[in-house]
Amino acid sequence: MAVISEHHIFLSDDANVGLQTRLKDSITQAIWDGRFASGDRLPATRALARHLGISRITVSLAYDSLLATGYIVSVARSGYFVAPDAPTRIEAVGMAGEATGEQVDWDARLGPKPAALGAQANPADWRRYKYPFIFGEPDVTRFPVDDWRDCVRRALGKRHFEQIALDAQDRDDPFLLEQIVRRSVSGRGVATSTGEVLVTAGAQNALWLMVQVLFPQRRGVVAMEDPGYPELRNLLRHQGLTVLPVQVDREGLKVSRIPKGVDAVFVTPSHQAPTGATMSMARRNALLERAEEDDFIVIEDDYDYEMAYTSPALPALKSLDHRGRVIYVGSFSKSIFPGLRLGYLNGPARVIEQARAIRTLSERHPPGLTQKTVAYFLSEGHYNSHSRRMRMRMARRNEVLREALAEHGLTPALKRATGGTTLWLRGPDDMVDTEVAAALREKSVLVEAGSTFYASDNAPKNRLRLGFATIETALIPDGVALIAEAIKG
Repeated sequence: MAVISEHHIFLSDDANVGLQTRLKDSITQAIWDGRFASGDRLPATRALARHLGISRITVSLAYDSLLATGYIVSVARSGYFVAPDAPTRIEAVGMAGEATGEQVDWDARLGPKPAALGAQANPADWRRYKYPFIFGEPDVTRFPVDDWRDCVRRALGKRHFEQIALDAQDRDDPFLLEQIVRRSVSGRGVATSTGEVLVTAGAQNALWLMVQVLFPQRRGVVAMEDPGYPELRNLLRHQGLTVLPVQVDREGLKVSRIPKGVDAVFVTPSHQAPTGATMSMARRNALLERAEEDDFIVIEDDYDYEMAYTSPALPALKSLDHRGRVIYVGSFSKSIFPGLRLGYLNGPARVIEQARAIRTLSERHPPGLTQKTVAYFLSEGHYNSHSRRMRMRMARRNEVLREALAEHGLTPALKRATGGTTLWLRGPDDMVDTEVAAALREKSVLVEAGSTFYASDNAPKNRLRLGFATIETALIPDGVALIAEAIKG
């Protein structure tokens, strides 16, 4: 139940209609349109009369008329409420929007709908599945909620409240920038400064900003991994760019297959999405050499580098770049939780300056409270501790998953995992991934069909991606047994 403010009730300026009727019609229309819902409490007659500048008796008479027609009900010593069975437009004429008369042809004005979340998107009700082998969802039961709550309290302290409450315009929280430089990108071997970092609303927003920066005329040729991140491919295509797929193998992107004439190359070298392959050092050096030779920019999406099992992990491409050709995209969505929607860009100061200006046109800056909270989470060491615990847990789940697959004669595409929270499974040649995935849903098992990650409609149909960040370790063997049964069936 909500309390309706008197400021939400308006009178028409039709001088040919009495005040009582105009007030009654205004409230009736609000209920009819669904703006006032069943059980909402109307303003007191005295308050509404004072707000509208009319007599209290006029308000009382209008309420009496609404009572008589069944739009509102009166509760002793509580006031007036919208009736539980008050008629609405939706009930009378069907779904909202089915208005009569000629309507705007939005299809002609808007053009084709952009491909947003693809077929690999997790269903909204994924929590009801017993065996969710999915990617991108957090293991919330292990998150240090108390530490996070303490960071929120500190961020909301009096010393910071004015800073987070005011409009920061195009500026980021300096404390967070400092922590990103000292505790995040530094862990990837990247030496940088706060002037070369821009906070974004997650990695997806960072990728969108880079497309706007590099291709302001919405023309260009880019290369990306195949299979690769579907939302990136959709973004690039929607911006009018020509997207050239480049094969990947156990060493990551096949640098020798990058076509001539590309303007930029998008890669996920730490854990290739979706195969999980880690780009070898030889490939990293070769990619930087090709970038210099062919004069293209490299966008490095390092979405979950914290989940590296082997130590030391291979350095980021950005750390090997001495010519300013690599733009680094970092994210806290996987390492903290995806609902946070916080990431960052790291690149030459001139690039960051341009990205900051473009960001200002759409969102100005990410929320100040979120930035300050994450800054404390990093500075207090909670981030590193949480990442370390998650890394150990994911390494164990990866081991259990591989053992369970081996028991059923299933072999992952990569014999050895260097990190990540997914496993790329290659099934029999005659397997159809979408059919297997559909059959498994009936058994409360969620898996991702591998074909959704390819650029071509003729993609291989015998791949599955199995995520293990969300599923409990003890449930993995039973879930794999059902997967094996579905594949063999």
